[in-house]
Amino acid sequence: MAENVYAGGRTAPGEVRDAVRIRPATARDAEAVTNLFLASRAAAMPYLPRVHSDEDTRAWITHVVLPTSTAVWVAEEVGDEVAGEVVGFAVLAGDDELDHLYLRPDSLRRGIGSRLLAEVRGAVKGPLNLYVFQRNAAARAFYERHGFTAVGFDDGGRNEENEPDVLYRWEP
Repeated sequence: MAENVYAGGRTAPGEVRDAVRIRPATARDAEAVTNLFLASRAAAMPYLPRVHSDEDTRAWITHVVLPTSTAVWVAEEVGDEVAGEVVGFAVLAGDDELDHLYLRPDSLRRGIGSRLLAEVRGAVKGPLNLYVFQRNAAARAFYERHGFTAVGFDDGGRNEENEPDVLYRWEP
């Protein structure tokens, strides 16, 4: 896979600012992905109950998400002062489900989520499905802006948090 690098924002000649690389995740990313997952959920969805400890979440990402998902990508900073800092990640489960797409709270509205979503779309051959909590208005707006359509609503019985969610689908 080719390296995917983008320099966002205004830069002086020869300066690279806000550069982000999308790359496949490795086992070495488990700690950073876990920390990002926990921080993002706490910031974006403070209403969600904590059903697992940080340690259990770390073990789940380390031993389940990273090694058994179809594909996992991370977005990392590539600058002199911030090289290697993970600012986002996306997980493809099976052939057609975006299982997770999270950004570090201070990395929103920089195009990183759109780039991660493009990476996932490029890896599927047909429609892409995902679930979003109904109360997560920002995520719902993001996916709708990217062409996803709500195709089903659930009462929360299908997830651990018992939080009503929406099934979205994107058709290529």
